Amino acid sequence: MGIILLAGPKHSGKTSAGRALAETGRGRFADLDEAIEARTGKSPRALFLEGSGIFRKAEAEALASLLERGTENAIIAAGGGLADNGEALALLAKRKNPDPGSPLSGGAVTIVYLDVSAETAWERIRGAAETGGMPPFLDTPNPGEAHRLLHTRRAEAYRAIADIIINAENKGPGEIAAEIVRAYTISGVYK
Repeated sequence: MGIILLAGPKHSGKTSAGRALAETGRGRFADLDEAIEARTGKSPRALFLEGSGIFRKAEAEALASLLERGTENAIIAAGGGLADNGEALALLAKRKNPDPGSPLSGGAVTIVYLDVSAETAWERIRGAAETGGMPPFLDTPNPGEAHRLLHTRRAEAYRAIADIIINAENKGPGEIAAEIVRAYTISGVYK
């Protein structure tokens, strides 16, 4: 099966769907944000506040580490802004279609995009901000408009790199995981 990378906007359900998918026995689960914190000792938010370049470098390094370990069945939940990380996207491009004789071929990456509307993502972000604060990248005079523009741009980027697109609008983790399994079954990857 290789590696499944769940991509999509912040609060699209990547982590909870990834855990649900792992519970079906389809692979071991890793959250990229948790891997960043384990490697750096700092939360993604703290790194971003130090500078977006500092955060993106830590994100790419953590992803590289997870991909190196993921030559067998693995499920990785990416952060919502992975579409803005050129180094991380280059790593994924190398792993999407490795040469058949390459040592990477057993760990080929399949990108699954969890698609939710900008409105749904914004409502979830606003809800989470009530207890944890607004994400630093939305610290603008008009965070709602900043989010809408960012969501639209990133959605196009994710659709362009996705192997599978799952409509995750108003769906629970188990339902999203089941749809991912169905998509793979149809493609012949899961038996």
